[in-house]
Amino acid sequence: MRYIYQAKLTPQEDGPILVTMPDVPMVTTFGETEAEARQAAVDALATALLFLAKEGEPIPLPATPAGPDLVPVELELEDALKLAVIEAFRAAGISKTELGRRLGKPDSEMHRLLDPDHTTKAGNLTRALAVLGKRAALEVLEAA
Repeated sequence: MRYIYQAKLTPQEDGPILVTMPDVPMVTTFGETEAEARQAAVDALATALLFLAKEGEPIPLPATPAGPDLVPVELELEDALKLAVIEAFRAAGISKTELGRRLGKPDSEMHRLLDPDHTTKAGNLTRALAVLGKRAALEVLEAA
């Protein structure tokens, strides 16, 4: 799963730039400049997807192809890893206790690991992915 979504940046007559995302309709935000609009898009996307995860809702897949009037928006590393762990855990159909057993950790740590509102170190998230049969790969790209 690549957490890269397409966003439409629409300048408004009164100044700010409206940001919407076809694949995540609940994302609507603004920025005074294009850079601010892009950062607001990252923040709004993370908020929306982590909210859906917390509510037990499915995470919408990025399906809109790149286009001339769209810009890619990527989640921050920790947010992408957290969502990947939550999705892999759900797909595995195991209990938090079983995940903890596999990781050699108590249930209380599994609660925090799977809590979208709790910050978790990338190393702990990648270890959880590994025991769930997944791996994360990092791609370093030129800055936009």
